[in-house]
Amino acid sequence: MATANWGFYGRRDELARLTAILGRERWFFVKVSGRRRIGKTTLVQQALGPGQRDRVLYLQVPDSDPAGVIGTARDFLGMFGIEDERPTTLRGLARSIGRLCEHGWIVALDEFQYFNRKALFEFTSQLQSEVDRLSARANEVPGGLLILGSLHTEMAALLEDRHAPLYNRVTDTIELEHLDIASVLEVLQTHADTTPGRLLFLWNLFEGVPKFYRDCHEQGVLGASRQALLRQMFFSSSSPLRTEADHWFLKELRGRYDLLLKHIATHPGCSNAELVAHVRTVEPDGEHQVGGYLRILDERYRMVERLQPVFGKPRARNGRFYIRDNFLRSWLAALAVPVASTSFRPVDGLVQQADERLASAEGYGLERLVASLYMERSRRGVGDFPLTSTVRGWWDRHDTEIDLVAINEEERRLRLGSCKRSADRLVATLGQAKGHVQRFCNAMPQFAGWTVEPVAVAPELEPHHRRACEAAGFLPQDLRDLTEGL
Repeated sequence: MATANWGFYGRRDELARLTAILGRERWFFVKVSGRRRIGKTTLVQQALGPGQRDRVLYLQVPDSDPAGVIGTARDFLGMFGIEDERPTTLRGLARSIGRLCEHGWIVALDEFQYFNRKALFEFTSQLQSEVDRLSARANEVPGGLLILGSLHTEMAALLEDRHAPLYNRVTDTIELEHLDIASVLEVLQTHADTTPGRLLFLWNLFEGVPKFYRDCHEQGVLGASRQALLRQMFFSSSSPLRTEADHWFLKELRGRYDLLLKHIATHPGCSNAELVAHVRTVEPDGEHQVGGYLRILDERYRMVERLQPVFGKPRARNGRFYIRDNFLRSWLAALAVPVASTSFRPVDGLVQQADERLASAEGYGLERLVASLYMERSRRGVGDFPLTSTVRGWWDRHDTEIDLVAINEEERRLRLGSCKRSADRLVATLGQAKGHVQRFCNAMPQFAGWTVEPVAVAPELEPHHRRACEAAGFLPQDLRDLTEGL
């Protein structure tokens, strides 16, 4: 099973939509966006039929000056056999793209967000002229333009800002999110196994980024032990993911926000006050910058999110901060320091240390995974608890903590869950969890008369764990239960 060829997983709706766009045989200007490695290029390749691939130009835009972009464009044009288009300026490049589309070519510009750089921004005005010219006679133009980008804010600035030259020019938008859990399970079923331990380990590390799973498959470690996978993927000089976080997430920041990001990664759910106190211990004069930095990390880079407890007011003071991306959180919390120490410490010890840190980080990862599973099951019509709102946690200033709040308003049912990575620990804390449930119900009189179902969740539950949960009045669930039917 581990030797099976890699396939195309998930994305069925997105693939159908892009295939339909390409099949119109008229002008299109499509934006395909999503985080790096999420599968934008693979989606485009999958959508292009064999008959179209001889008239496709793919051009990956470098983070460079105009001369670097032009040089790279000329290289790609030559690689795709388009010798008669040899632009020497950004304006010439825009005109070349327009002519190719006019003659039935599909042009894909990857890393389009780099045109938001000051030195390259003029290209968007020049491309606007070509887009407007082709749009005016859309039914006569058999080709089209695909722009792919991985930085949300910069893509928005180029295409959605009212003052941007390309504002309102896009004909279609496809936003790629992480693969859903059913697709991750398909990958694991084909190339490894779907045991709860492997699902939690890999989802907490890679979430739904298909390229990371494929990298592991190509290195022959997708089905290997935890430490074997970590060693191969992160701890040798040729490891494919050794520099991934630095090259994508952190290069853009140039070290300005490391202090905040690392603390949020190692303390998921920390408050603004806790962040200020942490910054004060390291940089006494830097606490006044915390609020501004957090806004930039949230709004511009989408690396951090501030969550309120379910039913909480958006501006309430008890918000908590989390790293949005599992890979970045796992890298900062568990992998960055051990990987950086490989030249000075025995690798075996560093791999073990990284594995132990990852196991600790999987506690919060399990909460996210369980919430995602509840929502995916409801969306697919699987199971006995259809949701009427997003699954969230709840907390207050008196240390009441509910990991999972699932609501079914139609049936007036409420599930309140406790999630623990260790089944033994879950059972040992059922008495505390019962107190949390009672305090939640006391604080939320709107649920009086509802059916309240306490839930106890761990990655894997043995029969004696299940019996203990049921004896305490909790519905036992593990990852096998929650992935059944997906």
